[in-house]
Amino acid sequence: MSDHPRLARRGLLTLAALAALPAACSRSATSAPTAVAPVAGPGTTGAAVPLPTSPSASPPESATPSPKATAAEEDAGATVPPRGGPVPATPGRAMVGSYLALSGRTLTQSLALRRSQLGREQKIVHLFHGWGERMPTSVPEIGRSTLMISWHGTRIASVNNGSQDDVIRSAAARLARLGKPMLLRWAWEMNGDWFEWDGTHNGRDPAAYAKAYRRIHHIFRDNGADNVAFVWSPNWNSGPNVPWNRMERYYPGDAYADWVGVSGYNFYSESPGTLFKHVVSAYGRRKPIMLAETAAIEHGGASKANWINALSAYVKRTPEIGAVVWFDTDVQHDSQYNFRFDTSSAALAAYRAMVRSSRLSG
Repeated sequence: MSDHPRLARRGLLTLAALAALPAACSRSATSAPTAVAPVAGPGTTGAAVPLPTSPSASPPESATPSPKATAAEEDAGATVPPRGGPVPATPGRAMVGSYLALSGRTLTQSLALRRSQLGREQKIVHLFHGWGERMPTSVPEIGRSTLMISWHGTRIASVNNGSQDDVIRSAAARLARLGKPMLLRWAWEMNGDWFEWDGTHNGRDPAAYAKAYRRIHHIFRDNGADNVAFVWSPNWNSGPNVPWNRMERYYPGDAYADWVGVSGYNFYSESPGTLFKHVVSAYGRRKPIMLAETAAIEHGGASKANWINALSAYVKRTPEIGAVVWFDTDVQHDSQYNFRFDTSSAALAAYRAMVRSSRLSG
């Protein structure tokens, strides 16, 4: 382990390996380029990505294009879906969920532990799935919880030229067979520089990403996957933090995003407001906001408990937030961090209080 804290970028996370393998988490972005994490075979890891020595600031509003500008690129006649689409947001009551990968426990055992600690079920269970892998037609372990799949992307040109249409059609057909509403978070954190599908590694062309997103959405609808709610999900800040890479430039348009998600962690003691206010301000009036990947790390003393309390307060005063999904793992490859919320009795108590509040009872 180097002096710089490090996070691994997962190549693939197969459903069969859920209990043992962690997923990717976001990082604070800088303008310095970082080698892309390769798409690896099932059960393997991508290259480790070093965290920067300091976080970059969110872009000023004056330097950021309006989401409406990107929405103008939508196909003629597209219909804007209701808030949340197949997985509707409930005003005043946010859903709570998690990605669960706890050391020594299966997914079923992890869900049982959290149920006993929190006195409630996970409303959302978050899984990661590789591009080209067969999508599930059932996930019995999660019971009545809503499934969210973060689906790895691929080279953007290969989506837009039609060569990946069979992969997309297969995924759509299989997810349609789930028979109940679910969330799909395709090619997340596209405004970073650590994935094969991000703008940095695809010709610095955010419009091409947005076009690919719309193509996938059309294929899903054409193949009967009307149960799938699409979650468009950037990182909280952009890396590189330059005008062409502003998150808004990747937005596919209101007709193609049911939810707007965001990844954000307190790696440098960032407050919840610092992490999430830009996305809430840009999109919250039109789309329900999901904190799709978030967690706290320890910075000494009761810092994790304090951050969870701050998150709870932020969600309570931010009605635009419709879901909070914790990155709940202690087995993130090549990372010294423990993202679990039960690393201390104080942190567990804070998290329990947050998720049992009426605000997070969706």
